[in-house]
Amino acid sequence: MKLAVAFGANCFFAFMLFSAAASALAEEPAGSLTAAAEKYPENQPRMETKKFGLVIHGGAGTIERTKMTPEKEREYRAGLERALTAGYEILKRAGSSIDATEAAVRVLEDDPHFNAGKGSVFTSAGTNEMDAAIMDGKTLAAGAVASLKHVKNPISLARLVMEKSGHVMIDGEGAEAFAKENGMELVDPKYFFTQERWDALQKIKSAEKSRTSGAGKAFLITDQDRHGTVGAVALDENGNLAAATSTGGTTNKRPGRVGDSPIIGAGTYANNATCAVSATGDGEYFIRASVGHDMSALMEYWGLSLKEAAQTVLDKVAKLGGTGGLIAIDHQGNVTLPFNTAGMYRGYVDPNGKFVLEIYK
Repeated sequence: MKLAVAFGANCFFAFMLFSAAASALAEEPAGSLTAAAEKYPENQPRMETKKFGLVIHGGAGTIERTKMTPEKEREYRAGLERALTAGYEILKRAGSSIDATEAAVRVLEDDPHFNAGKGSVFTSAGTNEMDAAIMDGKTLAAGAVASLKHVKNPISLARLVMEKSGHVMIDGEGAEAFAKENGMELVDPKYFFTQERWDALQKIKSAEKSRTSGAGKAFLITDQDRHGTVGAVALDENGNLAAATSTGGTTNKRPGRVGDSPIIGAGTYANNATCAVSATGDGEYFIRASVGHDMSALMEYWGLSLKEAAQTVLDKVAKLGGTGGLIAIDHQGNVTLPFNTAGMYRGYVDPNGKFVLEIYK
């Protein structure tokens, strides 16, 4: 009998608590937090922060701190920062990875410190010939251009090829005719002249002449004199990856030589399932190693991480005899920037929106 009374009392007490809670909830103003939500916020659904990221490079090579003046270093860092800002502002406003990579690369093409666009190196004939490529990781659409002589921003023409030509790559006069048809800005070849690049060509020619004649005169030919590339990879809020690369090639190259930058799957590659890659270095070796696609394949078929895949393909390049580096970002926003040279101009935006800029190893 006592047990029955106790049980009934407990049931009545529980019922009263439930009634009080129900009354409180009923009195809660519409649209406001409930008492339960205020007391137990950890149980409430949270808005997930969407990931996006950006990585850039301005070329890899023998870049030594002892050979760099403080003023010169500031100029390079400022150029990298401007490029990061251009791309990041687009991503921050929920813009596309394609727009972000193109914007970042255009800034580097306009900066004479980097070997692309305005700062392009000279061929053996004393001309400037530029290459570029861009790729959309969502659709695997790509556009590439090569041997340009009058296009101010090759990366924008590469995008135009991707979106409006029905082709993947167009070179030389055909590419420039396509640019003109679509209202792109063409410039006089004099626009690409920089004294520093011209002096580098003369230095290499003198070194070649010295070797041929047996004079034995020593010339210090640095990677800065010989080659360089710029590039960007990005992940946007919609989970789409993109890669863009632009270059003036290598100093004293034969006219018509094309490196890895505009070769889809070599110096430039993007696939939403894996990663976006932009490479820099000895182009012929990066072509032979199919660096961009090989890295993606290692992730897709073998399950390697972004960092593991990047180092594997770079080791492959080194085994062939090539030097250089690459930047990459995966579909989760992880980034990697490996290189096997003394330095690489590079930068990225960390998850907190902080710019990280580096030059040396």
